[in-house]
Amino acid sequence: MQEELRFVHGGNVYEPTADGEPWLDFSANINPLGLSPRVKEALAAHLDGVIHYPDPAMRELRTALSAYYGRAPGDFILGNGAAELFYLYAFVTRPKRVLLPVPAFSEYERAAHAAGAAVSYSPLEEREGFEPDLIFLAEEARRVEADCIVIGNPNNPTGTLVEREAIADLARELLPLGTQLVVDESFLDFREDEARFTVRQERLENLFLVRSLTKFFAIPGLRLGFAIGSPALLARMEAAKDVWNVNVLAQAAGVAALADTAYQVESRAFIAGEKARLAQALAALHGVTVFPPSVNFILVKLAPAERAERLVKYLRARHILVRDCQHYPGLAPGFLRLAVRTRAENEALLAAWRDFDRMDP
Repeated sequence: MQEELRFVHGGNVYEPTADGEPWLDFSANINPLGLSPRVKEALAAHLDGVIHYPDPAMRELRTALSAYYGRAPGDFILGNGAAELFYLYAFVTRPKRVLLPVPAFSEYERAAHAAGAAVSYSPLEEREGFEPDLIFLAEEARRVEADCIVIGNPNNPTGTLVEREAIADLARELLPLGTQLVVDESFLDFREDEARFTVRQERLENLFLVRSLTKFFAIPGLRLGFAIGSPALLARMEAAKDVWNVNVLAQAAGVAALADTAYQVESRAFIAGEKARLAQALAALHGVTVFPPSVNFILVKLAPAERAERLVKYLRARHILVRDCQHYPGLAPGFLRLAVRTRAENEALLAAWRDFDRMDP
């Protein structure tokens, strides 16, 4: 059971509530502004297109990605969400041992195990704010003979960020070892200063970049992600993947989302302000330590740790879901991850939390 709990995700809004009322979901890190107007229009306009097979070459979507991210259309491989690309990468490259700085997104480990790889952990230190030590990570790769490292930038659930040049330097250091570096930038579109951190313009043989359009463009039910890697690796992955892995509506939504500049600007500005406001309010609550957020989610720690479990149950009774992180490798009981939602929704969470504090001081 403990093994299974490590791989449970947030966002389970389909579980019925006792009274039939909907959940207020802080457990899934999705843009709180919802679908962009252009995406809504595109979905309506392309609905009849589902009677046809999707374009297997994804020409229009590749062109849109090229214009938005500044790489050639052929530099991308598209996936049914970023998660599919982690699994596809693992099955194509067949690493023997994967090194994971933890805590981290659970699908890295699941994909590694599914492909038959062993997994080693490199725990991030709470006293260091969970900041990764890339020099130590390279040494760990040598010590455990890892042929692949996976890091999130920003990392989920800690929110820690590493600057572009530091990641590129790590990839260069790993190259003589034959170690691949997989970088997950799924939340980086939320940053106004994204260029400081992304490695999408780097061209290193051992660097594989994965990004998701699911989070920033609020389309988790459609599923859309992409990756950038060496031409040889992408060719192998293209040969191994499903021909029609990105459906008609997901392709149309991706093109429309990438063109909606107003939505992108509004989303980044809203998250920048609201995450700071919510973090400050959370820090004022009883026994709560807030780890500085970088994107649209916040990691907190409750003391004593037992209060976290009681809080989760109390919030569920109020139809509020939060992410209990006690089953993440590298995190002890007491940690919760909270998505940044709309101002009114964040206020509802804070009000319920304050009610809990009065009942459970």
